[in-house]
Amino acid sequence: MTSTETPAVARRRLRLTLRSLREERDLTQAEIAAALEWSLSKVVRIEQGDVTISTGDLKDLLAYYEIRDEELIQKLLDESRAARRRDKAAPQMRTLTPATVQLLQFESQATALRCYQPTLVPGIFQTAGYAAAVMNFGNRDLSEEVRTARLEVRSHRYANVFGGSNPPQYLLILDESVVWRQIGGAAAMMEQLDHLLELVRHGRILVRISPFEVPGPGSLIGSFLIIDLGERDAVLYRESHQQDEIVQTAGEVDRHRHIFEEMWQRALGEDATARLIASRSAFVQASLDRRHT
Repeated sequence: MTSTETPAVARRRLRLTLRSLREERDLTQAEIAAALEWSLSKVVRIEQGDVTISTGDLKDLLAYYEIRDEELIQKLLDESRAARRRDKAAPQMRTLTPATVQLLQFESQATALRCYQPTLVPGIFQTAGYAAAVMNFGNRDLSEEVRTARLEVRSHRYANVFGGSNPPQYLLILDESVVWRQIGGAAAMMEQLDHLLELVRHGRILVRISPFEVPGPGSLIGSFLIIDLGERDAVLYRESHQQDEIVQTAGEVDRHRHIFEEMWQRALGEDATARLIASRSAFVQASLDRRHT
């Protein structure tokens, strides 16, 4: 484990390891609770990641499992401390939902990301004008202070994910309507399309557009993001206008991965997608030129 591991990632890895150690010994959660004189709910919540486990409780649990591997013990103790760590968050972070805070932590340590967006360019790739239009339209119930703070956090997301020496692979599927719908006016939309095209041309992300004529389940299930954290370890982020959530159930993550792969195969290829984005940018540019003549 690296010293920079975030609390959300550390908690997930710790809980999965503890559950695996119990299952390897063919023990039930009730048996662990009885042996250590804990409540059953405590064991359940630790394995679900709802609560962190103290150093003392972790040592007792590992002793009960007869773990002798000092390297493994130290790794789990480090993960336990990281999971309990409370970073001195910037004031802007306090305006975010708990799921969004977890999203930022998981994103920062992702090995690969797969995103489907049926309505908007994802926040991580939004330009300032586009992001402001989205935030001001969709969050009118929020104070101006909160909206400004969230926009500032959004502006740092790209560096949070891609700023390291080994950035993750990012696969993005956009519904065709995303490049047609003008958000923030023509000038803001052209800037957004050009920025997206630049990311594509520099190989920062792989983008495919799901064209209007191709049927698919995406519009029915809404936007989602699959975050791979290593071999056979992933979480799912889902967002709607009313709420967002982190889903860690393996079956649900796998279901969305299957949907994504199916849509990826049906979508336009990367070259055709780049041409479509460039065409839309040129169309918007032409409309702006006509207005100024």
